[in-house]
Amino acid sequence: MFESLSDRLSGIFDGLTKRGALSDKDVGAALREVRRALIEADVALEVVRDFTDRVREKAVGAEVVKSVTPGQMVVKIVHDELVEMLGSDAEPISLAAASPVTIMMVGLQGSGKTTTSGKIAKRLTEKQRKKVMMASLDVRRPAAQEQLRQLGEQTGVETLPIIEGQSPVDIAKRAKQAAKLGGFDVLILDTAGRTHIDEPLMVEMADIKKEADPHEILLVADALTGQDAVNLAQNFDGRVGITGLVLTRIDGDGRGGAALSMRAVTGKPIKLIGTGEKMDALEDFHPGRIADRILGMGDIVSLVEKASENIDAEKATAMAKRMQKGEFDLNDLSEQLDQMKNLGGMGGIMGMLPGIGKMKKQIEAAGIDDSIFKRQQAIISSMTKQERKSPKILNMKRKQRVANGSGSTVQEVNKLLKMHQQMGGMMKKMAGQKGGMMGAMSGLMGGGLGKMMGGMPGGMGGAGMPDLSKMDPKELEAMAKQMGISGPGGGGGMPKLPGGFGKKK
Repeated sequence: MFESLSDRLSGIFDGLTKRGALSDKDVGAALREVRRALIEADVALEVVRDFTDRVREKAVGAEVVKSVTPGQMVVKIVHDELVEMLGSDAEPISLAAASPVTIMMVGLQGSGKTTTSGKIAKRLTEKQRKKVMMASLDVRRPAAQEQLRQLGEQTGVETLPIIEGQSPVDIAKRAKQAAKLGGFDVLILDTAGRTHIDEPLMVEMADIKKEADPHEILLVADALTGQDAVNLAQNFDGRVGITGLVLTRIDGDGRGGAALSMRAVTGKPIKLIGTGEKMDALEDFHPGRIADRILGMGDIVSLVEKASENIDAEKATAMAKRMQKGEFDLNDLSEQLDQMKNLGGMGGIMGMLPGIGKMKKQIEAAGIDDSIFKRQQAIISSMTKQERKSPKILNMKRKQRVANGSGSTVQEVNKLLKMHQQMGGMMKKMAGQKGGMMGAMSGLMGGGLGKMMGGMPGGMGGAGMPDLSKMDPKELEAMAKQMGISGPGGGGGMPKLPGGFGKKK
C-alpha cells in the first residue's frame, strides 16, 4: 500500500533534507512535485489542492526548530498534514449502544462486503469476546446467503437461518428479533450491492436502515477503484448516511489514492483496512502509522502488535529458558521461520521497519525474498530427528544426503548451519539480558533493532537506522549474509520478534 507514493515522496524529501537552508522557491518546487505525486497516486484533485495549500502556508516562512534542519521541518509539516487528512486518531467500530448493536454493511457488488462481514464478526468474537450474529440481506446475487452461512461455519459465528422468498427489509426485521431473543451482542447485516449506483439500490438501503436502525453503517470499498471511490462514498453518505469506511484489497493497491481521498471528502473515518484474503487479514486504520509508512518512517508499533498476536507466549517463554541454557536446535530455527511467515514474511516485516522502504530495488537486485524461508525449511525437513536435534553430527556424507533430499547444495546446507550457530549465540544473549525477552522488546523500541536482526551494520543497536537506501546490491548482499539471509544459492533467516508477550495458546 502507498508504495509508489512513498517512493516519490522519499525522493523529493531526500533532496530537501540534504540542503542546509531552504528558500521559498525550493519549498514551492518541492510542493509542485508533491502535488504531482499525489495526483499520480489517484488522490482527488480537490484534496490535493487543499493539502498542498495547507502545507505551503505552514512551510513557507515557518519558524524552524533549532534542532531540526529546514528540510526535516518540511517533512514534519507534510507528515502532520497527512495525519490530518487521514483522520488524526484511529476510530474503531463503535459498540456503544444497547444490545444487539447493529452494524449495516453497504457498498457495490464485488467490493468484498460479505467477506468483510465475516472478518469483522471473527474479530469481534475473538478479540472482544462478543456474541455475534450475521444475516445476509442479499436476495439478488445467487448463493449470497449461502456464502455468508459458510463463512459463519468457518469462523464459528452464528448466522440467521435462510428463509426463501423474504424481502431484505423482512430479513432485517427477523434478524433484529432473533438477535434480541438470542442474547447477541452484535448483529451484522450484509446488504446487497450492484455493479453501479442506481436508484433502486439506494431506496433499498434507506428502507433497510429505517427498519434496522443500525448503530454503524460501514461503506465497504475496494481500494483499487481509485477516484471512483470518492463518488461512491459521497453517494452512499448523501443517501444513507455512513458512519465509517472499510477499505478492502489494500495489499494490492500501490497508490493509496482512495484512502487519502475518501476520508478527506466525506469527513467519515476509515475504520478498518483489509490486508489480504485470510479471515484474520483485517486491521484497524491508524492515520499516524499510515503517514509514517507513506514517508518511509516505518511502523514499529504495528509490527510489535502483529507479533503479539501471532507469537505463542508459552512457546516463546519455554524457548527463552532453553536458550539461556544454550539449547537452540534446528527444530527451533524452523519454528522461527514459521513465525516470520506469520508476521507477513520478508516484505511484510521489512515494510514496517524505518528506512527499509527505500531499499526495495536493492532488495530485489540482491534476490532476497520469501522463497529463502521455503528453501531453508526444505533443508531442515530433509534431516533426521537426530540431526535436527544435534546439528554437530552432520558430516559431509550426511550433508550431501540432506542437500540431495531438499534440492539444494552442500554449500547451502553449510550456510544454514552457520546461520543457526550464530543465531543460537545471539538469541541466548538476548534471552539472558535484563528483563528477559521483554527486555529485548524494550531494546527494539529504543533502537536495539540491530540485536534482534542479527547485527545489521551501521550501529543500529545504539544510533538508530543507517541510510540503507545508499547501499548497492553487493553491500546489501553482504549485510544479508551477516543477518543470515542471502539471495539465490544462499540460506539463512531472521529470528522472530522476542517472545513472552504473544498470544496464549
